Amino acid sequence: MAAGLVRLARAGFQSSFRNPAPGRSVRVSQTRFEGSVSETRPTVRPENKLQRNQLSVFGEYVAEILPKYIQQVQVTCFNELEVFIHPDGIIPVLTFLRDHTNAQFKSLADQTAVDVPSRQFRFEVVYNLLSLRFNSRIRVKTYTDELTPLDSLVPVFKASNWYEREIWDMYGVFFADHPDLRRILTDYGFEGHPFRKDFPLSGYVEVRYDDEVKRVVAEPIELAQEFRKFDLNNPWEVFPAHREPTELPELEAGEKKPEAK
Repeated sequence: MAAGLVRLARAGFQSSFRNPAPGRSVRVSQTRFEGSVSETRPTVRPENKLQRNQLSVFGEYVAEILPKYIQQVQVTCFNELEVFIHPDGIIPVLTFLRDHTNAQFKSLADQTAVDVPSRQFRFEVVYNLLSLRFNSRIRVKTYTDELTPLDSLVPVFKASNWYEREIWDMYGVFFADHPDLRRILTDYGFEGHPFRKDFPLSGYVEVRYDDEVKRVVAEPIELAQEFRKFDLNNPWEVFPAHREPTELPELEAGEKKPEAK
């Protein structure tokens, strides 16, 4: 009887191993005399059409209520709702998403920015919101350039205070009506914004302790390495895709190419 139960248990384990449930990660360990062998299979997220349809309906619902500010709504391949808004709609749209009964996104999980210098509005500011009531997330995106300020989100979400200081420090995006817009990661007197694509990889100055003056001093960078090539001006232009194509003179049949001087 005991041997029969053991055989049934082994058969059940083998069948569950050969036919795992879809979308689950299976980790199998086989012990041998010479050692142990483990195999890991990736987890595949199953497609949830119901959730995708619900996100699409909610996105259309928000766009119908605030058509003045919402420019585009989309659902990504991982069932994430993204809303693209005009910069003037930061306060009204995010206030609506926080206070509306069908939304209740009362938690600002993250706020960051992206720099794409090839665009007219090079900075893309991203707000990630979380609704604990409905266990859902939404991503709101807007845009700006180096000179145009954005409305501060601190009156709506207090957690945006340090997030906006970090974006100002790293990217140089100015937030109007911020209660205390100062640098938060770099040192006092730092020049430039390190996360911009046109910021030199080596920086502008180097910091060291001077024994003569007994304090920390900032001096221009001195690269003592020989036979090294450094492009300190604009590392972003090193990429060929970012450079503007040069127009070559058109030649007619029989003409020779002009010699370069």
